[in-house]
Amino acid sequence: MRRVVSGTGRLLITLGILILLFVAYQLWGTGIYQARAQDDLEHEFQQALEQQPPTTTPTTAPPESTTTTTTLAPLEAPALPAEGEAVARIRIPKIGVDQIVVEGTAVDDLRKGPGHYVGTPLPGQIGNAGIAGHRTTYGAPFGELGELKSGDEIFVQTLTGDWRYVLTEDPFAVKPSQTEVLLPRTQRNALTGVEETQTTLTLTTCHPKYSAAERLIVNAHLEDAKPPAPPPPLPVASKRPDLGLSGERQSRTPTVLWGLITLAVGLLWWLWFHRHPRWTTWFSGLIPFAVALTVFYFFLERVLPNNY
Repeated sequence: MRRVVSGTGRLLITLGILILLFVAYQLWGTGIYQARAQDDLEHEFQQALEQQPPTTTPTTAPPESTTTTTTLAPLEAPALPAEGEAVARIRIPKIGVDQIVVEGTAVDDLRKGPGHYVGTPLPGQIGNAGIAGHRTTYGAPFGELGELKSGDEIFVQTLTGDWRYVLTEDPFAVKPSQTEVLLPRTQRNALTGVEETQTTLTLTTCHPKYSAAERLIVNAHLEDAKPPAPPPPLPVASKRPDLGLSGERQSRTPTVLWGLITLAVGLLWWLWFHRHPRWTTWFSGLIPFAVALTVFYFFLERVLPNNY
């Protein structure tokens, strides 16, 4: 009985330590990766801004006109970059957010920073631009999103210019299946009576903190005096954006495989140390176990929701 109790206690302590190590990896280790990715993205985005031609061009009236006037041509919608590349910069002064936004919301995309939902307009374009971000891991760019209130400001810089959004309501939670929050919103024009598509921004993240049960939603409306850019040149993707962002299913098999490998390495390490209880034996087994554990954590983290 003593051996059973003693063995059970050691097993529980070991599991507790492994869980704490995974939590530390999630909360702090991933932040280091995200910070380095943001540095690279900021350099990439600045280069794109410098190479971007002016979004407005002066035009003059026809020669036969008796008067000469100068006007500005409308903004043109820029081509979308490849997924994982820098697409915008978002700043939320109230909660200290200053992040480069990447195109896409896949696991690898959101590891770098907030991600623009593929199939939604870019910020500044007519329609509802969607951006997702982590709330507890990878730097937690949207960690304090719940502190925003109606009337707070969000600033977004894209290749078409700088855009100012204002929250139209307090943040609210929805189920992961409620992807309609990313659909364009319309409003009837009081003068013409025509339903017009609004220029809005929707931010999403997991809710509550340290959970993926729901999604926190922030809605904001463009308040700039300048006209918005036209909607995307391509139609919205037929597949709705995944508000659930449920992680990579293909990572489940390698997660289980590396879990078993880590367990086998740990057992061999334990048996070898009990037969040869020396510090050199303990240290020699620590290295392969740490490597296997790190790979296991890597795949386990990919199974979790993308914006966890």
